[in-house]
Parts: sequence; C-alpha cells; structure tokens
Amino acid sequence: AMRTIAEAASKHLGQPLVVDNKPGATGTLGPAVMAANAKPDGYTIAQMPISVMRLPLMQKTAWDALKDFTYIVHLTGYTFGVTTKADNQFKTWADVVEYAKAGIKLTHVPFKGGAETNAAVLGGHTTLQADSTGWKPLVDAGHLRLLAIWTAERSKNWPDAPTLKELGYPFVFDSPFGVAGPKGMDPAVVQKLHDAFKKAIEDKAVIEAMARYDMVPRYLDTAGYRKLVGEIIDSEKAALEKIGLARKE
Repeated sequence: AMRTIAEAASKHLGQPLVVDNKPGATGTLGPAVMAANAKPDGYTIAQMPISVMRLPLMQKTAWDALKDFTYIVHLTGYTFGVTTKADNQFKTWADVVEYAKAGIKLTHVPFKGGAETNAAVLGGHTTLQADSTGWKPLVDAGHLRLLAIWTAERSKNWPDAPTLKELGYPFVFDSPFGVAGPKGMDPAVVQKLHDAFKKAIEDKAVIEAMARYDMVPRYLDTAGYRKLVGEIIDSEKAALEKIGLARKE
C-alpha cells in the first residue's frame, strides 16, 4: 500500500517518489538510517511504524523518537481483532467475559507470526488470538470467529464485529503509521509534503489498496501527528513497565 500512496503523492509533488525497502529491525531500519544520515531537505523521508516509538523504550537505540524526526503527516493504521475457533463455546465477547468470571487463568502465548497463531487456535492449542488480519481468510471461510476489533469504528468487511469501545473498553489499537523526515526540516517543505500525502490518501487507487490490506484511513496533520507520537510513547512506556519489558536506565 505504501508504494501506491507514494505513486499518488508523486502526482501532487510533480516528481517521482522512489520507495527503498529496508526490511529488518522490526521496521525501524529505514527511519534509523534516515535519522543518522539524511539531510533535512525533504528528499529523504520514511514510513514510521509504531516500533520506532516502542523500541527505544525497550533497549538502547541510536534515535530519540520525539527529538530525531520531523513528523509530517499521519496516514493510516491496521485492523486488529480477537478471534476464536468457530465451533467453540464463545459466540460473542460477552461469552468470554462470562466464562472469565468463573476465575480462569489466562496464559499469554507469544508466536513468531500469524500463521503459527492461526494454527494454534484451529488446532485447539490456544483458545483466543489477538492479531492483525492474518486471520482474514479463515474468518471469511467460517473456520474462525471474529469476536471484536480494535479500530475506532466497525469494519466494513466484518460489520457484525463490535469495537472495543462499543464493548466498554476505552481503547483504539490500530498500529498507526505515517511519514516523517529527519529533524530540522523547513516548515514550508513539511507543508508541501503534508499536502501531497493528504491528497494521496484521498485517491481512489489508494483507498482501494488500503481496503485490500484492511488498513483504516486515519489522517492527522503535522501538529496532530506529533501529539499522537507523544501519546503513544507515554502509553507504550506504561504498558512495557507493567509487563517488565521496559528498558532499565
């Protein structure tokens, strides 16, 4: 989807945007290289996954998520949800809550990816899974049941699945991402890039591409994006401290 967004933004900038994939390091390699080496002239920008904000809270990194980037525009996020095997006793999230009232103990079982998680639920080795939409084909085929989604609004793909907010939990989790450049960028350049990407996510081809990947449009301007980053850092820090994964100073 990022390539489609870049192509659409190129039309409004009047020059091509070249996408340079830098896989690895939980998505932080591209932003890290940019922060260390790129000039703040607007010609090098990066997609910013939530791991850019989370990783410095867990281990020493070469960047500070607030100080070393110029946040330009927030674009979208991913759909996450809780699923269970379709033929078990949990038909709704309320069923899970009612069952939990009996005093059950929940065990968190981490997996390397969605394929392993799906297999564990289908095989009856785990009861519930919380993940992004790697479960989509299994839900659509009726093998898994989607009990709740974590986006701000219900998904058009699964309109019967309630949001966390509807269920009484004041949370939205959609692994947000946007675009940022190195620190110290000229505000006029930031504005030009912001405007191009804002128009890009309104492009029909981009909307269709985002829908294919279950990505939720979530536009925020430059100030709103920077504010969101600060809120994410505070939230992630509290969560990591609670589960004992926060970096020891």
